[in-house]
Amino acid sequence: MKLIPVKTPKIVKSLFPRYTWNVNTLQKELYLTFDDGPTPEITEWVLSTLKAYKAKATFFCVGNNIKKHPELFQKLIQDQHTVGNHTFNHLKGWKTATAAYLEDVEETQQLIEHYRNRSNPESTSASKLFRPPYGKFSAAQSNQLLQKDYTIVLWDVLAFDWDRKLTEERCFKNICTNAKEGSIVVLHDSQKASKNLRSVLPKVLEYYSNLGYQFKAL
Repeated sequence: MKLIPVKTPKIVKSLFPRYTWNVNTLQKELYLTFDDGPTPEITEWVLSTLKAYKAKATFFCVGNNIKKHPELFQKLIQDQHTVGNHTFNHLKGWKTATAAYLEDVEETQQLIEHYRNRSNPESTSASKLFRPPYGKFSAAQSNQLLQKDYTIVLWDVLAFDWDRKLTEERCFKNICTNAKEGSIVVLHDSQKASKNLRSVLPKVLEYYSNLGYQFKAL
């Protein structure tokens, strides 16, 4: 049995109202998000697949991967997807001192803003989106990030695409039986999730497109 539910319970959302769990809308809009990239080949495949459906998404990037693959990160921006912060070293907040955690986040944010400004020097300051790896961080870390004007984005639906014990069909059902108007859905553009992702993403795009949904970035 998984300790984390596929769909975030309403009571959990109500206990943490300062976090973004979904988008309040009655429109047929879905918000796909991708964690842990950018990853060569995989992220490029995701971009190509999204483009085929005229879909936009949000990528929560690991700073070390941005540093290693700056051209791929800039491609995310150039394709008009939204980028967010997922720490530099994919840290577990519960196991990291607050000062070290915040330093790790800020190092990533500096990289994001550097490449965002390089892609569009005339752009105004964009929102600072942050998602904690594993969804785990302390109250002190959370409070300080909010004070620094980060928007903390969690999720409404988890695909569990990283779990290699789950079938591709189960990952697809995790999304299509739970995601609805305004849902924020978590997928991963990582090596670990690649097998499930390559099967699930086209099916999700096709399924919700046939229902009249649009795929938007945060």
